[in-house]
Parts: sequence; structure tokens; C-alpha cells
Amino acid sequence: MTDQLAFDLAPLVHAEPDSTLTIQQRFERFHADNPWVYSALESLTADWLTRGHRRVGIKQMFEVVRWQYGRSTSGDSFKVNNDFTSRYARALLDAHPEWADAIEVRELRAA
Repeated sequence: MTDQLAFDLAPLVHAEPDSTLTIQQRFERFHADNPWVYSALESLTADWLTRGHRRVGIKQMFEVVRWQYGRSTSGDSFKVNNDFTSRYARALLDAHPEWADAIEVRELRAA
């Protein structure tokens, strides 16, 4: 028996690169175009914490999503800028303040 957490995967939408945008603005655009990424991270994090783990790394959850995406698609890799991980961590904490002890965030160095 396999114990898999299922979440909906969809093709990633990538907007045209725009060097005039800040990291936050690029994240907001990516997040609006790909809401399923947040949902997948939220599901994985909730599952991880429900199983008794006290800490979670958002990069760890990203790698699980990358792995699942690679298993579920043909020839399409999960390409998400690693700059966005800290933004997703903050978005998760905004929605789930009860996870504050489980997800560590540091001061943002770039806008």
C-alpha cells in the first residue's frame, strides 16, 4: 500500500521575463498564474505537520512538488525560481499563523 498525498498539478504558466519587476512583483504574478503551487505546498505542509513533525522546510516541500510534477508530466520540468520560496513561506504563515513555530523565515534582503 502506498501512502501518497494527492494534489492537483497543472501546467506551469510562465509570464514573459521582465527585469523591471521586483522579486515580490514577479512572485505575485507567478502565484496569480499558478495558484495550484501554493495549494500543493499548503497540503504537503499540513500533512507533514499532522504527522507529528515539528519543523518543515519550504525548500523541502518544493522538491516534493518538483518530484511529483516530474512523475506526472512528460518532458515538462517544474521550473520555479528559488527566490519565491521565502515568499511562499510567508504566504503560508499569513494563512496559517499556527505554523509559526514550524516554518522559519528570515528578514527579506531584496524587494
